[in-house]
Amino acid sequence: MKKYEFTLVLSGVDENTDDLEDCLFEAGCDDALINFRNGTVYLDFIREEKSLELAILSAIKQIETMPLAAKVTSVAPENLVSESEIAKRLKLKKQAVSLWSKGLRRNRPRFPHPVMKLSDTSPLWRWHEVVAWSLKNQIVNDPAMLDEAILIESLNLVLEERSAPAKELRESLLAKLRKL
Repeated sequence: MKKYEFTLVLSGVDENTDDLEDCLFEAGCDDALINFRNGTVYLDFIREEKSLELAILSAIKQIETMPLAAKVTSVAPENLVSESEIAKRLKLKKQAVSLWSKGLRRNRPRFPHPVMKLSDTSPLWRWHEVVAWSLKNQIVNDPAMLDEAILIESLNLVLEERSAPAKELRESLLAKLRKL
């Protein structure tokens, strides 16, 4: 068993929800710290489990079977990361990440391309692509980091897919794309 740290963002509850703390405790989430920010409830977990997947899925099950209307909407750490966040997660200096992202450091294969905020001064990268690049270039040596990054990105896609209006629109768009 290993301890895993992750955050779950909730909807359907807020800082005024009666008995939120008691319900979470009774559901088995005594390993979570409750946080409130801008009307959003999020739970920071340190959960002991056989895998990160089991840790997160068991927490989601406990939350969503409470007598409250709580739903998990996303899992953090986030899949999209800035240079600063990359540096923080890899325990590197931001300048090193900046040089890699611009192709100016050593003779390494090209750093992954950003995927969002491309015209901004702080573009965003997919975390799992950065981890894969870091493993390939021996900047990190823990293959579990890649598995965990892919898991969290996949969980977030699945959690988003549960939204009925969004699901219908995505299915419609997918059908149109297939006809192209």
